[in-house]
Amino acid sequence: MPIVTYVLPDGSEHAVDVPPGQTVMDGSVRNNLPGIVAECGGSCSCATCHVYVDPESQAFFDEMTDEERELLEFADGAQDNSRLSCQLVITGECEGVRVTVSAENG
Repeated sequence: MPIVTYVLPDGSEHAVDVPPGQTVMDGSVRNNLPGIVAECGGSCSCATCHVYVDPESQAFFDEMTDEERELLEFADGAQDNSRLSCQLVITGECEGVRVTVSAENG
């Protein structure tokens, strides 16, 4: 099972097994990690699951949709490597994914 490392706003790191087919958001919520609020439950409508994807991990995920891009335009602290974790679907090839949770969520 792929392991996703979440770097939380306090600097702590948590490595979590996330099954293929689930999202980076699911892995955080199901393991009660703080920082990813996920108010909309993963429907790509709130941006409270904003993360920064490490450069080495970006190739694991599909390109951003227009809907995701528009939400991130209004997200506090958005950067070039910003993504919504509800849109980052884990596959069997995603071993070693690292994301940093935005301190601006929620």
